Parts: sequence; structure tokens; C-alpha cells
Amino acid sequence: MTADRGALWNPRVERMSRDQLAALQLERLKRQVAYNYERSPYYRARMDAAGVAPADVRGFDDFAQVPIMDKAEHRRVQEESLERHGTPYALLACAPAERIVRVSATSGTTGMPTLYTLTAHDVDVVNEMHARKYWRAGIRPGHVMLQALSLSMFTGGLPLSQGIMHLGACVVPVGIEGGTRRVLEFARLTRPHALVATPSFGQYLIEECPKADGASAAELGFRWFFCAGEPGGGNPGVRRMLADGFGAKVFDHTGGGHAFHGISCDEPPEEYKGMHFVSEDHCLLELVDPHTRAPVALAEGAVGEMVFTFLDWEGGPFMRYALGDLIQVWTNPCACGMPGMRFKIVGRTDDMLIVKGVNVYPEAIRNVLAAFVPEVSGAFRIVLARPGPKVDPPLRLRVEHGADTGADGLPALEARMTERFRAELRIAPAIEWCAPGSLPREAHKTRYIEIEAPRG
Repeated sequence: MTADRGALWNPRVERMSRDQLAALQLERLKRQVAYNYERSPYYRARMDAAGVAPADVRGFDDFAQVPIMDKAEHRRVQEESLERHGTPYALLACAPAERIVRVSATSGTTGMPTLYTLTAHDVDVVNEMHARKYWRAGIRPGHVMLQALSLSMFTGGLPLSQGIMHLGACVVPVGIEGGTRRVLEFARLTRPHALVATPSFGQYLIEECPKADGASAAELGFRWFFCAGEPGGGNPGVRRMLADGFGAKVFDHTGGGHAFHGISCDEPPEEYKGMHFVSEDHCLLELVDPHTRAPVALAEGAVGEMVFTFLDWEGGPFMRYALGDLIQVWTNPCACGMPGMRFKIVGRTDDMLIVKGVNVYPEAIRNVLAAFVPEVSGAFRIVLARPGPKVDPPLRLRVEHGADTGADGLPALEARMTERFRAELRIAPAIEWCAPGSLPREAHKTRYIEIEAPRG
């Protein structure tokens, strides 16, 4: 089965020329728009209100006339569907209930979970995308992968497990719900080759391993560390910490139980080139301005809010869906030789802060701090008096100093850090120093922004 695949799981599709791929996308897009219009009351009403009929979509520019949907709208439609029909799927899902075989969800960290409905065909598509990613990274049948992400309903739970099995590799779905010690127990028991976890949990595991039994994380024997569930896998400092701590190759990747998937190249931690978009035949990507929603051209180095449309999808096919991620794309061929445009997640649009007119994202702060490890632990929190995005300067940061950084060395360290913040982010934060290990570690997505309770 594997002898003729080489470096790509599906070379016939993954090596398509840009012209061939665009033609396939347009063919599938026209069919998908007609399907959505016919079967979803929500899409039909939305397109009618915008004056767009399926026959009007003759090209990608025509399709841009369809209104954008975001998570807030998705939740509203779910609630309306529950009230009117007793089920959250009736207005949006396109396949009948008897064909829906799986319901996945977002983690729900920012409100009501948004639901994904899949048919057996859609599950096959998701499995294919997971196989493409891990195959590119070098995973093959016989390799064992420890899955340390949330398993409960999360798109990185069961869908990821099934994708690994589809590849022919072995998955150990220990999850994160049982805590760090259970993850370590199964890591030592099953001797996996790869670990799939959030970058912040990976860093936490590196800290905790010596405390558990005196052994380092590198002694767990992981050859691959796959970052998932949060930004950080594209951060050079974080990548270096994970690579050194586990003695493993580090890959950034995205995509759970839906059609948008990507994985980074096999490169040194400092040479992050973004994630290769492996699912363009099943997912149409657009960029828009996060404030005006005006289109942004997909050109080398362009930055915009990600908007995607599922192609050749049956269950709940999202159409011009804005997930809230700001990404940068590269369209020129990658030096690694792997095909596909590349993208990097810059941050969450709802995490953006504005300090004296400067846009600041938690991931950018994390990137600066990572350059000062081990003088700092890398753990931090942004402390706000009230929800953003506008912040009265200076931006307050709680930062853990390193275990070997004494109090007498903090003023000089803070001066160097402030200089770097000014140079890279054009801000001069107020730093409040914390002892090592004093800030909470989270196995799930780390929430870097804290709203300080008013005093009184």
C-alpha cells in the first residue's frame, strides 16, 4: 500500500498545478453553492437577501458577493434552529438526519460551542486530510502517536484519532482530561514515536517530567512533536524549547474535524516557513480585512482574516465562514520542495489589543519572551482593567522569571526586554515579575488575557 506513495499521501492531487487546482475548485464550488442553496433554509434565505442565486456564481469574484458568516452568526443560527425546530442543525445542515454520522464541536472557550455535522463522506474527507499531513511529516504504518488533546467533542479528538488510523499508524488517544500524570504513564507504557499536544502543554510537560520521576522529557523517546489547538508552533523560540526539551522534530499543524488543514515543513526550529495548505481541493480559502471585510488578494506575504468554504461536503458545509483567525500567506514555491501555498496563524482577531494605535497579539508577546528563555520561563499573562481591544498604556504583563534569575538581575533583564518589545512590537509594557511556576499551566488552550477584578 505504501511503496508507491513516496513523500506524499496523494501525489496525484497534491501535485496538481495551480491552474488544475483552480479549475477543480471552481467546478466543486458551483456544485457546492447549488447544493447548499437547495438543502439549507439558512443559506437559501441568506443568498436571497443578498440577491445572489446559484446560477450567478460563475467565478470566484461572483462568489465573493455571498455574505460572510462568523461564529456569532453560527451560534445565533443554532439557537434559532433549537427554538423553531428542536434541533441545532435544522437550518444549517444540508444532509438529512439519517445521514449524519458524527457531530464535532469547537472547544467552546469563547461561548456556546459551534457544531460541525458530518456524513460518512465528510469523515472520509477529514481522514484523507489528516493522512496527507502526517505522511508529509514522515509518519508511516508502524509508528505510534500519543494524542494528548481534549477528546470530548473537540475537533482534535475523535476526528484526529480516526485520521491517524486511516493513515495506518497507531493512535494512543489518552487525551488530556486525565491530567499530566496519566499522559506520562501512557507515554512510558506505550513508548510512542510522536506526541500531539498544544505547545503550552508540551512546555509544561518538559517542566514536569523531572519532578515526576527525575527523568527528562527527552527520555520519553518522542521523535516527533505535533503542535495543535493553539498558536505557538510557528514561534521560533517555542519551537526551539520543544525541540530541545523532547529531542524531537517539531511540526506545526492545524485542522481537526473539518476541511481546513495544513502542516509545516521539516525544518530547523528557527526557519519556520508556515504551514503548507494540504486541503485546497476540499477547502476554498479567502482573505478579508478583519475590520471592513473587504477582500485581500492571496499574494506573497498577504495578511488578512481567514475565510473558508468547504468543497465537496455534505453534512454542514460552511460557506464563506470567518473563524476569527488572522493569517499570513505565502504563494511562492517553498524551498522544501513540498507543494501548496503556505500560511501562518498570526493571532485571533478577538485577542487583538490596541495600545496607542498599535495592534498587539498575545502570540507576538509570547514570541518576544521566548527569546529570553531560560532567563524567563516563557509563562506570562496580559492583565487588563477592562476587556479590549483598546488598552490604556502601558500594557501590563505578568512574567515569570527563570529559576536561576535572581532579583538583582531583573532590572537589567527588564531593560533588555523592553528594548526588544519597542523594536519588534512598538510597545513598552509594564512588567510585573512572578516567581517560577506561579502562573497557572493549562493543558488545554492557554488563555493569556486576564481581566483584573475591580478593587473595592
